[in-house]
Amino acid sequence: MKKTLAILATTLSILPVVANAFPIASTGEGLNVLVGGTDPIIAKYEGNSASYSNDLYLMLDSSGTPGDDGIASNDMFIFNNHLSAVGSTVTLGSFAIGTELIFRLHVNNTGYDFFTGPASRNPDAHEHARVEENWAVDTTLVSFEDLYGGAFVYNDLSFSFTNTVTTPPEPGVPEPASLALLGIGLVGLRALRRKA
Repeated sequence: MKKTLAILATTLSILPVVANAFPIASTGEGLNVLVGGTDPIIAKYEGNSASYSNDLYLMLDSSGTPGDDGIASNDMFIFNNHLSAVGSTVTLGSFAIGTELIFRLHVNNTGYDFFTGPASRNPDAHEHARVEENWAVDTTLVSFEDLYGGAFVYNDLSFSFTNTVTTPPEPGVPEPASLALLGIGLVGLRALRRKA
């Protein structure tokens, strides 16, 4: 009996590890996803433990650029959490640095849509995506929750992608010509000050 209980306890302690054998973003509820460079953005499906079937989309406006014009038919399909192979990739394209990428999780079983970014985008006014910048080198991890008013364990679809940030890129370093022009202006002001 004791041996059976010991085996049962060991088996139960392993289950959470097996159930989450894919990465889940540990922080970043409500963060925006922004383009961080000019290289193409490549999304990689990392896995899920969801009962519901979910489709992931990049929201695009009618001109095909990232944004929300309220027309779901413009959105780019990326992955389905039950049909896409773990490790599969999709190239999303190249976009202007600083452009916000809004991802939409459509829950096929309930019809709900949940979005990256602030809670105000979601029908239950909760944040349904975690966005963990630099989860791996130059890689962002996003994990979604698919339940309305959900459990908020963010294990229903995880994907990673390259070339993105969660905060706006720092302004660039001034070009040498701009610095030279500034220097000439300062020398001119100093000369005017000496004359006066």
